[in-house]
Amino acid sequence: MNLQNSPIGFASRRPNLLAAGALAEDGYQLPRRHFLKRILWAAGLSAFGILPSGCAVKWSLLPARPISWVMKPLSSAKTEETTLPDGRVRLHIDHDLLRDVTPPMLVWWWRNIGAEMELNGQSYPRYLIWHPIDHIHFEVAKRLADGSVGPGAVFHIVEALGADMKHLIDARLLLQKLDQTGAAVEVRALAQTVLEIRGQFLPREAGTQLVSTMTIGSSSWLGEMGLNSWLVERFFPAERRKVWLKHSVEEIGNLQFFLPDLYRRHARAG
Repeated sequence: MNLQNSPIGFASRRPNLLAAGALAEDGYQLPRRHFLKRILWAAGLSAFGILPSGCAVKWSLLPARPISWVMKPLSSAKTEETTLPDGRVRLHIDHDLLRDVTPPMLVWWWRNIGAEMELNGQSYPRYLIWHPIDHIHFEVAKRLADGSVGPGAVFHIVEALGADMKHLIDARLLLQKLDQTGAAVEVRALAQTVLEIRGQFLPREAGTQLVSTMTIGSSSWLGEMGLNSWLVERFFPAERRKVWLKHSVEEIGNLQFFLPDLYRRHARAG
């Protein structure tokens, strides 16, 4: 479900909703927070990874891909979690150095994730090698007018964090930024950003250091009214945040082991 095209939205006039204090349904008074929860569920905010029981697509884990390297441990990175004054939660990761990886390689990677690559004589979707255990599916759901991938494109990703289906992520990510300084994707619902992941590419003498931040929640007035606490609790509770940190460290760290060679062999071809 593409949340950007959802027909459901909030009225733009804030005072009316705030003045109501509570909204009536079938003669009962609904607190603001309960009202927000009902509207968000109707809007299909399940794209965060909590699929409704009636969803037609049932994803499952794939067999692990046989990589030749050991994935980097969580301890290889510096991580921090911060709760912002408006209730948003921000996860910050200073990743270990990606040796022999350059910012142009990372830009090329983001533009070409959807293709295939060879591993041990067998062809695999590149996304499945990026994380050889957790990743399940990737497609470019929307390309730019010229058929390329860049800011404005939309990715559909499916992954089970920690190889655990209770942490299934099935989301459409809008590519907001992509250049040699970094990349950013976001999930939008109700005409606002409700989750954002940003990566900063810092060139170093021996490679590139990547700094990642994921911010859960909205910076709008809706977030301050209780939306953010509900988003965090419903879609990224403490256990899932911890698993996401480990997944991200592994995923980003894996680039060091295959991207330089992949880039050299395929960059000229696009």
